[in-house]
Amino acid sequence: MILRCLFAVIACLAISLPAYAGPDMQEGRWEVTSRMEMPGMPVNIPPMSHTQCLTKEDMVPTSSGQNQDCKVTDQKISGNTVSWKMECSGQGGTTKGSGKVTYNKNSFAGKITTTLPSQGNMQMISHISGRRLGPCK
Repeated sequence: MILRCLFAVIACLAISLPAYAGPDMQEGRWEVTSRMEMPGMPVNIPPMSHTQCLTKEDMVPTSSGQNQDCKVTDQKISGNTVSWKMECSGQGGTTKGSGKVTYNKNSFAGKITTTLPSQGNMQMISHISGRRLGPCK
């Protein structure tokens, strides 16, 4: 009887482990490319890239050129998708945003939406993609 109960507990743990494993992403140095758009405005900004170390503890990629002090809040993980909210402060005031990326081992795709209250709540959308380059340096 004890052996049967122990087997049942081990089986339950084995079944539930993949749910806690997190997104299918490999930690390391990633190239993050972002393409910006501003709804209602013809913006012709070429895509920008930068590198960033991403880990299981810090899976939120940043937009290139992000020169503000940003704090990630309300991060959620569902399968291979990571979503979050953020607040940034800088010379232009405080901005709020949200983002979502879906990982696929060595790549991801998603978007970050930022609202600029100091500009009449204008929105900027960054379409982001990433690819793993290797280990963090």
